[in-house]
Amino acid sequence: MSHPTRETINVASEQAGQRLDRVLAASTNLSRTRLKALILDGAVAIGARTIRDPGYRVNAGEIAVVEVPPPEPAAPEGERIPLNIVHEDNEIIVIEKPAGLVVHPAAGHATGTLVNALIAHCGDSLSGIGGVKRPGIVHRLDKDTTGLMVVAKTDRAHQALAAQFADHGRSGPLRRGYLAFVWGAPERPKGTIEAAIDRHPSSRDKMAVRANGRPAITHWQVLERYQGKDGKPVASLLACRLETGRTHQIRVHLAHIGHPLLGDAVYGTGFKTKVTRLTPPARDALENLGRQALHAYLLTIQHPVTGQPLEFRSQLPGDLARLQHSLAAG
Repeated sequence: MSHPTRETINVASEQAGQRLDRVLAASTNLSRTRLKALILDGAVAIGARTIRDPGYRVNAGEIAVVEVPPPEPAAPEGERIPLNIVHEDNEIIVIEKPAGLVVHPAAGHATGTLVNALIAHCGDSLSGIGGVKRPGIVHRLDKDTTGLMVVAKTDRAHQALAAQFADHGRSGPLRRGYLAFVWGAPERPKGTIEAAIDRHPSSRDKMAVRANGRPAITHWQVLERYQGKDGKPVASLLACRLETGRTHQIRVHLAHIGHPLLGDAVYGTGFKTKVTRLTPPARDALENLGRQALHAYLLTIQHPVTGQPLEFRSQLPGDLARLQHSLAAG
């Protein structure tokens, strides 16, 4: 079994005041991009302190220690994981992703991902443009978000689909629609959230609305409002449409306007006490859900070869259908 290697760097006097990632890049064989990732992952220490800021200004005489994890296998292997296939042809495959399925291999999820399932299903026909860890992947859904995804089976399909997602539907038919069960009831029937998103300043696994982040736009519309056991509004069902595709975008944006997703353990922690306002059936359905209440129900693309618009719709999965029914019953 491979073990991490350790790099030890002594900060020279002429390096004092420079950024940590620059100093490490000048003193190791690792790229600055790789070092930034290691720093953010907590793999760099100075003295007894773990430094998570790539821009940390070093002092002369400090000793930085970098723990470099062993290389992972070059390419994921195929695994016979069942796929719910909505559409498939020689160029693309559209699937309904279940809750709990990670899209591609990453730290902590080397196997058992959608990519492993796709490799087993598609074999050598899967597009390689996304790299060995992300073959065919042109967009993603969070591990616990369910719904529709399209994957490229050929390189030409990958290039065409990637261009559509980069264009965000401005000049083509691309549309991505989500059903989101949220806490509270927005006063307006619909609205738009335009707030830049970037990494959370202190929590590596979270995103946050940040002034200097990447532009992000989410459109929302209220479909249903639900009453709690006190007869007052406690939750709502929103239809959301993405105009951009940032990590955790809907989850971050809805929390930002005060209506986080039901069941969101990352962005909805401040709303745990609202559970007591739910009726017993709704509370049971939410507790059994065990994930954020978000489903990608609509995907419209232009076929990468024929140019034909293709629209796919997905019904709520069983756990969210039960949640909807229990909330609607009041």
